[in-house]
Amino acid sequence: MLLERIYDEDLAQASYLIGCQASGEAIVVDPRRDIDDYLRLADQHGLTITMAAETHIHADYLSGTRELAAATGARMLVSDEGGPDWTYGDAFDEAERMKDGYTIVLGNITLMAVHTPGHTPEHLSFLVTDGAQADAPGFMLTGDFVFVGDIGRPDLLDEAADGVDTRFAGAQELFASLRDRLLSLPDYVQILPAHGSGSACGKALGAVPTSTVGYERNFSWWAKFVENNDEQGFIDELLAGQPDAHAYFARMKVENREGPKLFGTAAPLTEYSAAGLRSALQADEAVFVDTRSHDEVHGGTVADSLNLPGLGKAASFGAWVYDPTVDSTPLVVLARDNARAEAFRAHLMRVGIDTVTGYITSLEGLNLTIPEVISPEDLPDFEHSLLLDVRNANEYAQGHLPQAQQLSGGRALWEQDRLPNSGTIVTYCQTGKRNSVTASALRRAGHRVAELDGSYAAWTALPGNGPVTASV
Repeated sequence: MLLERIYDEDLAQASYLIGCQASGEAIVVDPRRDIDDYLRLADQHGLTITMAAETHIHADYLSGTRELAAATGARMLVSDEGGPDWTYGDAFDEAERMKDGYTIVLGNITLMAVHTPGHTPEHLSFLVTDGAQADAPGFMLTGDFVFVGDIGRPDLLDEAADGVDTRFAGAQELFASLRDRLLSLPDYVQILPAHGSGSACGKALGAVPTSTVGYERNFSWWAKFVENNDEQGFIDELLAGQPDAHAYFARMKVENREGPKLFGTAAPLTEYSAAGLRSALQADEAVFVDTRSHDEVHGGTVADSLNLPGLGKAASFGAWVYDPTVDSTPLVVLARDNARAEAFRAHLMRVGIDTVTGYITSLEGLNLTIPEVISPEDLPDFEHSLLLDVRNANEYAQGHLPQAQQLSGGRALWEQDRLPNSGTIVTYCQTGKRNSVTASALRRAGHRVAELDGSYAAWTALPGNGPVTASV
């Protein structure tokens, strides 16, 4: 058996390619939408991708199951659990619908679907048995059910899918899934989760890629509650301190349930000259994406540009600042060459932003403006209509500037009704990166924004400044 983990650092997301060398078949579980890595791996190992499966309807990235099936002819397999509200749409008419106990055969390998609700009602995990070596499962693909050191949050349906207090029932289901479906397994079974540290699908995910049932049984925070049958204590601990859910999660839920549109073969990117881009910007036929750090952007950038500081979090931040459901303006990225621009396009595809059409390699010849930035020393005398903390609510609760209001960067563009219609908004995060990203989106939306230079870290470093704490 071949088992490969394909990990996206941007979205902290893992998908898995499992192949049987004897039969030459492979399955990909939870693929992302840019599928080249899967095709390359299969070709490298002499395998044919014959199936693509999903653990659940994802909220944080756009699924590549349809894309992979269209490119390879692979069979699609999706959950048929969770009831009618969580049934995959017409785009998956040709998919095989899996109930608890559904068995996938791949040469000598079998994958058995296990219904593990809680994170979402339809969630499945897969027990994997390598028939060439064993007659019992040795691995469990846990999706967003169990992570290393943590479990999937049950509140996303409330936060991103218009649910009302579904978190409590979800937490109860998670408790039962852990007790009955995970801890009933032998300690040696390896846990292969769909997310790692940095994902907003949990609050304390570990950075180690895999775990075992035995390790989680002995060391995870939740295990003592399940062992003692303390369901209420488990629920209270699970729901406390979850990070803010990004607004784009709602769009991902809808698109992944209905079926993401196929991207197909990408058109070649256009390399813009300064004159060509100036003309496109003036005609509102392009949005410039400045991919430099916030410190560099503060030295001068294109007016109303969006700041995505590097590839590292391009998909995550891109989904904060650009909503393709209301904006189809083509994106032109700052990139050193075509390959780098293609990489930005691939990252943004992962969150359903398909409008990257070109790139430019230099700012030379473009009309630049200096974003408004204010020093912490000048803040007390600076006239402003709102002091806005764009960090997560749990960061805000641990300490924030006096009179600051909290609205996380991943929600700001969607909750502008919480912002003043006039005056200057002063924004800050922890050190400046998230602040620059959020401020760029708000400026493009028409707000006057001044970024607090150095953000919260710089302000607290000043003599006499101390944080205000609050419960949220």
